[in-house]
Amino acid sequence: MKHPNADRLPLLEQLHGHPVADPYRWLEDASSPETRSWQAIQDDLWLDHAAGLRSRYRFRNRVRALSAVGSVSTPVRRGDHTFVLRRTAKQEHAVLAVDDAPFLDPRQLDPSGRSTIDGWQPSPDGSLVAVQVSRGGDEQSVLHVLDVTTGQPVDGPLDGCRYSPVAWLPDGTSFFTVRFRRVVRHRLGSPVEEPVLPGEASYGLDLSVDGRWLTISAVRGAGNDLWLVDLESGAPPLPVQTGGDVITVMSVGHDGWLYVVTTRDAPTGRICVGDPENPLRWHDFVPADPDAPISSLAILDKVVLVGRTRGTISEVAVHDLVTGRPLGEVPLPGNGSVGSLTAHPAGGSEAYFSYTDSVTPAGIHRYDASTATTSLWSQPPGVADVPEAESLRVDFTSGDGTPLRMLVIAKPGESGPRPTILYGYGGFGQSLTPAYSAFALAWVEAGGVFVTANLRGGGEYGEGWHQAGTRANKQRVFDDFLAAAEHLVAQGWTTPEQLGVCGESNGGLLVGAAITQRPELFAAAVCSAPLLDMVRYESSGLGPSWVAEFGSASDPDAFADLLAYSPYHRVTPGTKYPAVLFTVFGGDTRVDPLHARKMCAALQNATDSDRPVVLRFEPDAGHAGGTASQGIGLAADMLAFLAEHTGLRR
Repeated sequence: MKHPNADRLPLLEQLHGHPVADPYRWLEDASSPETRSWQAIQDDLWLDHAAGLRSRYRFRNRVRALSAVGSVSTPVRRGDHTFVLRRTAKQEHAVLAVDDAPFLDPRQLDPSGRSTIDGWQPSPDGSLVAVQVSRGGDEQSVLHVLDVTTGQPVDGPLDGCRYSPVAWLPDGTSFFTVRFRRVVRHRLGSPVEEPVLPGEASYGLDLSVDGRWLTISAVRGAGNDLWLVDLESGAPPLPVQTGGDVITVMSVGHDGWLYVVTTRDAPTGRICVGDPENPLRWHDFVPADPDAPISSLAILDKVVLVGRTRGTISEVAVHDLVTGRPLGEVPLPGNGSVGSLTAHPAGGSEAYFSYTDSVTPAGIHRYDASTATTSLWSQPPGVADVPEAESLRVDFTSGDGTPLRMLVIAKPGESGPRPTILYGYGGFGQSLTPAYSAFALAWVEAGGVFVTANLRGGGEYGEGWHQAGTRANKQRVFDDFLAAAEHLVAQGWTTPEQLGVCGESNGGLLVGAAITQRPELFAAAVCSAPLLDMVRYESSGLGPSWVAEFGSASDPDAFADLLAYSPYHRVTPGTKYPAVLFTVFGGDTRVDPLHARKMCAALQNATDSDRPVVLRFEPDAGHAGGTASQGIGLAADMLAFLAEHTGLRR
């Protein structure tokens, strides 16, 4: 492939005493004529290359068929109504259903079909529902309040509600939410909102069933601040936790006790209880398990359910509501992943959760504490002919001796080096646990190996594991990923000529670091919605909110760390880079496509191999995706690109 030339500016800045080149700074401006012209050339380049991908349409058909299972959420019960979000194979977006009947298709609010439901919260009696909708994948949610009986609007639209929590008051006439990063109380029909807490932040809210106690949490650095508000007394918010790298979640249960999940003195989390009248004093209720971080909590009438992740496999323990004494385990369908536990705010004996593993689409299960039994509550709305696949947990070691694990999925009975996709994330405390994936199964069905690596920076082993891969420790994440690749080659799963890497967002940063630090180890890479210019990541998208994860370039020490691994700044002319596909989205308000544009131009200029560097731009999608059809097309293109350049021909 002949890559197009892009102007290289002689831009050299002195930052903290370091000379930093940025020859493609001009590509940061998406609206400039120069960038538009460059993008048009890249669009043609990608389309020409895509037309020659031999497995493109075969993968599209298989991903579509494997995605036909659709999706269903855990139920939320309020009053006499049951609310779920459901998408069938024929639907482009999930639809909110009430009592098994479709209630809100986002096309009702936007006939163009470009809008999605980002969040929803029914009122306590189930007569109203607050729904947040965004358009074109931009995640800039607008909140609407609808009457559940008629479907007619009652209030709104309210903008500035990006994934905002909604905490309804018991009488359903008002709710607390976050607008433009400020906590407010909104009364239905009133244009005036009451501020609750000064300052802008990413807030979480929780309200007790009786409407007396409001808990406010604000993300701050590697921990969070907490306030408890007594709405009955009208006293100002009481600070419960400020400062320190401690994560604490607090809520008042239906029994009137204050429940606290905290990493204070317990990196995997411990559960405490206290009196909300004296919220600064807690006592231990369920101690920490050093090998299994807490993932969720549900409070029922007589028991408390505690979800944990042990070695990437979910488990749910049952504890006595009064003493915290362990009583047993919730029976689970298999060794896979359990989603968040949900229960009625007023208690009861039932809890619901989703379950999935590598070959099992996510279904919803019901646990009945009165009989200590689990049953299937709702299967996925569709079916798929799932190919036979074998999952293996493989242990390996990073360069500094840290033990790590990866999940390898392959066809049973096959052996020898095969085209392989290595996938990773390693950031923000996010855990990669077994889950059904049409993307992975289509690859395995075609004869490839799909590998998910659990890296430092994730949440698989608690907050300490997360912190071990943040800020000055970020290079450890890349070292872990490279160690996974080396292990796959050493153990005969694949070869460098057959190995592809794939990652999205922070995982795109991971891929960018891998191919710039060890380009000879990989044949192909897919870098989706990536962070790549780490010197300037704070200047766009949600970058300013990620300083706790990466550090700030305004700090000399953090700047040195960022510059050392920043993929854009490590591109070296004359290097034989693997085939690289960047995928970016015009509606992405988290990670600006400028990162991929600049990196693409740099690699096209620098690479000394005959492998392509191309950029796939989708204007009407966002960071979290677009329509179901767009997702299927994207997955197929990614798989076809990786297959073409790792030698998968089946």
